[in-house]
Amino acid sequence: MDGVFGFIIMGIIIFILLVIIIGNIKIVPQAHAYVIERLGAYTATWGTGLHVKIPFVDKISKRVSLKEQVVDFPPQPVITRDNVTMQIDTVVYFEITDPKLYTYGVERPLSAIENLTATTLRNIIGDLELDNTLTSRDTINDKIRIILDEATDAWGIKVIRVELKNILPPREIQDAMEKQMKAERERRARILDAEGEKRSQILVAEGMKESAILKADAVKEQKIREAQGEAEAILTVQKANADALKMLNEAAPNNQVIQLKSLEAFGRAADGKATKIIIPSDIQGLAGNIASIKEIWNGDAPKV
Repeated sequence: MDGVFGFIIMGIIIFILLVIIIGNIKIVPQAHAYVIERLGAYTATWGTGLHVKIPFVDKISKRVSLKEQVVDFPPQPVITRDNVTMQIDTVVYFEITDPKLYTYGVERPLSAIENLTATTLRNIIGDLELDNTLTSRDTINDKIRIILDEATDAWGIKVIRVELKNILPPREIQDAMEKQMKAERERRARILDAEGEKRSQILVAEGMKESAILKADAVKEQKIREAQGEAEAILTVQKANADALKMLNEAAPNNQVIQLKSLEAFGRAADGKATKIIIPSDIQGLAGNIASIKEIWNGDAPKV
């Protein structure tokens, strides 16, 4: 009986030991780290994989995520250099680079980052006026990120980027800004309309100018062609006269032929329309000679 009872006790002890051993086997997942304390003091940081801790001696002090984390802080009241109070909320992107410093460096790290972000934001905005604040988001983001990254380095935290999510000026400032923006848009619209009208008038004037130039060129070309035609006609007539004179000179006509041709020319000039023609004396003599010749041919000439 005692043997059976002892066997049961032994089995229970073995079972308890197995439970304890299995309970102290830990698997660290990807992108995580476990901070281990032994007898209350830091002893190791477990990375991804299988680990076994000593029962009742080792303790997992903190489970840390190594992923990039995003924290959206509520709006903070800030005052600009020109005494305008506005509400600005920020978004901080960070990751834990040293689990040990993150565990022991600061109490409540997220609260510390929030307070540090708020004070840094007030300091930066306090040096800017309202207009610069609204137009300098990137500059403000970079300044906050640099300051936070330097301050949180001792906490095992790396600040990747900081974004100003919303900038909310007072309502009366918003109304004034909307009116200013509306007036600016109307001014730009008027400028665009004026520039369009100016451009239209310029195009019309250029079109009229080009049309007048084309018309003048056409008239000029027409006159040039007419002048060239007249010149060619005159040259042709002159060339014909010159050729006629040349032919006459080559034929060597006597005086009687010349006088006869002159008489024919007067006949054509009269053409039965002239009422009075003055004939030179030499042509009159030629006419008498012609009449004598006609009588000889007709047999009426006196005999010798």
